[in-house]
Amino acid sequence: METAQRVIHRSGLFSRLLLVLVGLALLLLSYTLLRENLPQRLLRTWPWKLKLLDIQSAVAGVLATGGATLARAQYARTIRPALGFFGRVIADVAPGVQLAWVSHFYNGGQGVAVTEDLSYWIDYTSSARADGATNSSAWVTHQVATASIESRGLLNREDFALHVVGRGRPIPGQQLQLLSWFAEKAMREVESVFVRLRVVDQVGDTHERVINVLKAADRSPTRTDPPPF
Repeated sequence: METAQRVIHRSGLFSRLLLVLVGLALLLLSYTLLRENLPQRLLRTWPWKLKLLDIQSAVAGVLATGGATLARAQYARTIRPALGFFGRVIADVAPGVQLAWVSHFYNGGQGVAVTEDLSYWIDYTSSARADGATNSSAWVTHQVATASIESRGLLNREDFALHVVGRGRPIPGQQLQLLSWFAEKAMREVESVFVRLRVVDQVGDTHERVINVLKAADRSPTRTDPPPF
């Protein structure tokens, strides 16, 4: 279920349009080269009597559009978000003296990413399933995921919490964002919580990563973990 970060959609304006222009420039160059090498008698017939560009201009067009495409690709790579996450046991998050497994995600890239969608998939432990719990069969919203976990007799913001990350929320580079926390009682019921995060970068490309916020979780915490940084 977990996936590495990948691009699922590229901006039509800043990506496909440039490729179309490169193709058009190559087509014009091919036409110009072919026309320059035709005998004079054919140059008096259609479509060869139509002169669009000279060779120098056609080559310049290919170089310009090709250079713009390469520059766009290099810039997209430079400001590409790097979506990561980590979890650790923290005190003073869950009510009372409970320790909780707390998950954060972050953008390790240089550019700002904007949240497009955050969806959830819940898998329960074998004992919870034997007691009637049902795993998710599709990606669900924050509200549905929270209600599903609450149906196991768990209290939101007392036994667990899924942090709300709304559409349009910016994710600056090198900044942590709280994603969720689960106390020991909740982790006895919930096996995995997969989060599908989709963000849009500064050139309009959409990136997706699926993470499991309970991966390698300490399900019976007895002490806190040190800060990761």
